[in-house]
Amino acid sequence: MTTTMRDVAKAAGVSVATVSHVVNDKPGARIGDDARRRVQEAIVALGYRPNALAKTLSEGTSRFIGLVADAIATTPFAGQIIHGAQDEAWRHGFVLLVANTEGNAAAESDAIAMMLEHQVRGILYSTWYHREIEVPPPLQHTETVLVNCFAGDGAFPAVVPDEEQGGRTATEELLAAGHRRIAFVNTTSPSPARVGRLAGYRAALTAAGADVDDSLVFEAAPEQEGGYNVTEAVVSSGATAVFCHNDRVAMGLYDGLRERGLRIPGDVAVIGFDNQDVIAAHLRPPLSTVALPHYELGAAGVRTLLGLESPSSGARQLVACPSIPRESV
Repeated sequence: MTTTMRDVAKAAGVSVATVSHVVNDKPGARIGDDARRRVQEAIVALGYRPNALAKTLSEGTSRFIGLVADAIATTPFAGQIIHGAQDEAWRHGFVLLVANTEGNAAAESDAIAMMLEHQVRGILYSTWYHREIEVPPPLQHTETVLVNCFAGDGAFPAVVPDEEQGGRTATEELLAAGHRRIAFVNTTSPSPARVGRLAGYRAALTAAGADVDDSLVFEAAPEQEGGYNVTEAVVSSGATAVFCHNDRVAMGLYDGLRERGLRIPGDVAVIGFDNQDVIAAHLRPPLSTVALPHYELGAAGVRTLLGLESPSSGARQLVACPSIPRESV
């Protein structure tokens, strides 16, 4: 049975208020030395542990950090955001309270209200893919850091992947393997990734003194079927290497190249983006790719919230996307 503050008060022969003052070390409370001693002895004898939430509410501070997300807990590779935030929070003596709202506005509003009631140190607000968002109004009432998303007006600090650097890194891998005629299969969906990865591709080619040929930039639906459908155009372009906007597009391209009797990487080298392990590591040959740094996004979000890091560029802190070399380049 859990020992309550009332049990301690009964054993010490004092009021519950006196026990509360001793437990919370309330400044200015008039408690005699004898009464304080009896309370402390009763606490030890009964094994009483203070209610952390009650202590939080009385002091107006807490060791909780909130994380409100849309669908990242049910998205295997983006779920690493929670893992990174949880590890970093724990490292600094905080516990992460997670609410996965599945995009339900009412659930999101309730989750934020609950966290504010619990006096969280602040809230990380995260999305499963990198995009601009409208920040929920209740987040104006607490310290907030956006993770894997950003506000258009820059009113909130944001921690996001460095899409341009990632696109540059992918292209540099192909250049380092000796390729000069490199195609880029971009997505048709508007997003920071679409813009940033294309900019990185062009920057890498320019830096290497290779031609930036817009006829080698293709657009496809951002899934396997899109990669498959663009295969004929890519092959006809004479490209010896292809940078795909994501691993799902690369998977479709694999199918299209195989149907045409082309070998990867012997005839055409392929690199993807995202490092969706269930895809990239299990293709044949395993797909070289660039990872979205989900774990580090979560960890950096906590450090930013705690004031241990500051955004490096305006209100956005860019987190590097690392290369994951396998066997397709």
